[in-house]
Amino acid sequence: MEALTRLLWDEQNRHPGDRLRLFSAVGDWVGSTSVLYPGSFVDVAASFAFDSVTYVDVDPRAARFFADTAGVDAIISRHRREATKAAWSFVSSDYRTELSVADQSVGLLVSLYAGFVSEYCTRYLHPGGWLLVNPSHGDVAMASIDPRYHLAAVVNARSGDYKVTDRGLDSYLIPKRPIDVTPELLHERGRGIAYTKSPFAYLFQPRTTDRVS
Repeated sequence: MEALTRLLWDEQNRHPGDRLRLFSAVGDWVGSTSVLYPGSFVDVAASFAFDSVTYVDVDPRAARFFADTAGVDAIISRHRREATKAAWSFVSSDYRTELSVADQSVGLLVSLYAGFVSEYCTRYLHPGGWLLVNPSHGDVAMASIDPRYHLAAVVNARSGDYKVTDRGLDSYLIPKRPIDVTPELLHERGRGIAYTKSPFAYLFQPRTTDRVS
């Protein structure tokens, strides 16, 4: 494993096992599916729980990290829940541009600390798929006003454990202060909305009557 690969992973993995627990909980809920992870940097933890993941990032350090395929494979195999080898690929690109990913080809779109992933990458999510998104950078708020989506579940974190639930969803996404949430407002703010309840992350699904585009 190259020194840079080890260094970048050690910086990413400051809380060992945390992302494994997150993706394991999500994987148990959504089932086995292919994953697209825009803005991943070097967070390969999705491959600990899912068999097929495409990582996307424009940072040249991420490109160097993923170029060390043997090193990345070693990290993944050391933490995998399953004995089978994970399939993964890396796209060195800004996710806001068109990616070399087929439309409606993935079952889970991941948006963690990466901006408005849902706005640009929903086209790659197949009907019946899932959007995993956390409140950072406003993408939860963006998805909440996107007519293509509906809230399907939330991910709660407690004492390092993650649990997914679809109970009481009407009590989520309620702003603490009255506010007209628009895409323009979210782009201007560059951050999310303060809600009365704050789970770690949310799971949205495309509305079944709409074609994902």
